[in-house]
Amino acid sequence: MEEKHMQSVLISLLRKDDVRLWMEPFISDHQKIEELAQKYVAATEFPLEDVISTLESIKADTSRKDEGNKKFKETSVASLELHLPKTAEFQKRKVHFKTKLDISTQELKKRVSEEYGLKHFNLILLGKILSPGKRLDEQKVKNNSKIMVLVVSSEQEKNEMREEEDKKRQQDEGLQRTQKGFQILSERDGSEDPATTPFLEIADQKGNPLQIPDSERKALILAMGFHEKGRALMKKRNHSAALSHLVQADEQFNKCNSALLNTVDNYAVLQLDVVWCYQALQQLDCLNDARQRLERAEERFKRCYGEQQSRLQQIKGHTGGEDVLFLRLYLLQSLLAYHDGNKNQALNKLRNVEELYGQLCLDPDKMLQLMTVGFSEQEARLGLRACRGDVEAAERLIFQRKKEKKELKEQEREKRRHRLQDINTLVELGFSKRDAAKALHQTRGDVDKAYGVLLDGAEAQSSDRQTKLDQMLALGFQVDMADSALRIMGDDVAQATQMLLDNQGVLPPDLLSPSPPSSSSEEPSTSSDSTGSSRQDVELVNEVLEDIPRHEEDYLDLTLDEEKELMVQIRSSLEKQSSSSG
Repeated sequence: MEEKHMQSVLISLLRKDDVRLWMEPFISDHQKIEELAQKYVAATEFPLEDVISTLESIKADTSRKDEGNKKFKETSVASLELHLPKTAEFQKRKVHFKTKLDISTQELKKRVSEEYGLKHFNLILLGKILSPGKRLDEQKVKNNSKIMVLVVSSEQEKNEMREEEDKKRQQDEGLQRTQKGFQILSERDGSEDPATTPFLEIADQKGNPLQIPDSERKALILAMGFHEKGRALMKKRNHSAALSHLVQADEQFNKCNSALLNTVDNYAVLQLDVVWCYQALQQLDCLNDARQRLERAEERFKRCYGEQQSRLQQIKGHTGGEDVLFLRLYLLQSLLAYHDGNKNQALNKLRNVEELYGQLCLDPDKMLQLMTVGFSEQEARLGLRACRGDVEAAERLIFQRKKEKKELKEQEREKRRHRLQDINTLVELGFSKRDAAKALHQTRGDVDKAYGVLLDGAEAQSSDRQTKLDQMLALGFQVDMADSALRIMGDDVAQATQMLLDNQGVLPPDLLSPSPPSSSSEEPSTSSDSTGSSRQDVELVNEVLEDIPRHEEDYLDLTLDEEKELMVQIRSSLEKQSSSSG
């Protein structure tokens, strides 16, 4: 951390003085480097030997990049800056890897694996996992790109290789299962029995459902699903697996309309969580997008919560709970400022963090007081923070939220029961369940309008079918046989015609009876395969729902233990630097 900080400070001074170490006189005259070091020791009071060493390192890096740029233009061979995992096996964590950019990620992974003995890992550029099947240049990999090598399994010993492979497989399966489970939930339209079938609704900060287009709703549910799974892994401090899920969440969020992302704070929280994983994995130095993510988070919080959290106050009636997010934001900003060599900014942000931390640390007696009344530890902590330590106000707030939540749940159940009745009414009139649900969604629950939509659709379908029937009658087939053939072949004229020709115009009894269902039928199959698949779907849904927190403000319920550790670390580094310069 100190080495990176010193390098950032010296680079800043070199830019300010317009000093170019890769040019004469610094290339051939080492004494000139020493003279420059003496000057910068006076300005920074870093140890002389460390300053000389760092300046030489900066010179070597710059010369290498300059040479690499020339070589890239001549040969198209790029130099990638790989940041290897922090393990005892690698003396150097930052290495330069030569490669062409028209190869696939899989090919690069194979070469990295052979060179460094890594088995299961992902390559990450600007916070995104490089896709194995795609070419590097298609994924914006350029000469001098900084790429993080993220090991999927933490075990490195050969005798634990099988365990590593199991972990890798489980993580991949975990990602797939998470995606599949939330896909099932995203495709549900609320037409199932509310007493037995889980249904996810996108809500605002207070839990009120938001009207969202179907296409975006699916992407948003997938994004939130991956995010919640990632957060569950973060709580277990499994930051490597968490980051894989968070990156997937980010990709899904990016499919959503930007106006929608300004309405809910999930996207901003995700940006914080991604950078939190970067710092936990000690990979901040190679990921330039950490700063951009924090800027996005801060901007989204302002839009979502309003200036000085005015919009949040209006919606929720209190703002204290969200302070934990700003504490984490300022803490990460302080860390980045320190990495950039900006000591003053790092100190100012850290003071903000320490002030917020003091406000957010709760009196154990007040916590006990609320828990004695029967509230959970989480409810007590969230209530006290929301009300800035006022026990009586917290108690009132928790009771009020419980009451509102119960009412909201009952309204939702009633709404779904009513919707189910309307769907059944339309089904009784001869329409399929899925068509009925779709029509009701289209008409915002107006059953009469939905009936009209379905009727228009049925008339159009009937007209289309009559045209097809007329085509077959013109070929000389009997009406009943032509009608049956069309029904059996899903209204495909060519196939129905061929079927009749194969049977000399008369269909055998076994094809006519029992009458097979038409292709427009949406009723579920009762085959054993379908039953097995349905059971698997139920298991998947239940599995992913385990990671959905019971409390809607779970993301605000931070114990601040990890934050405290990082605060102490940054404060210690800043004080060490001050004492060495004093």
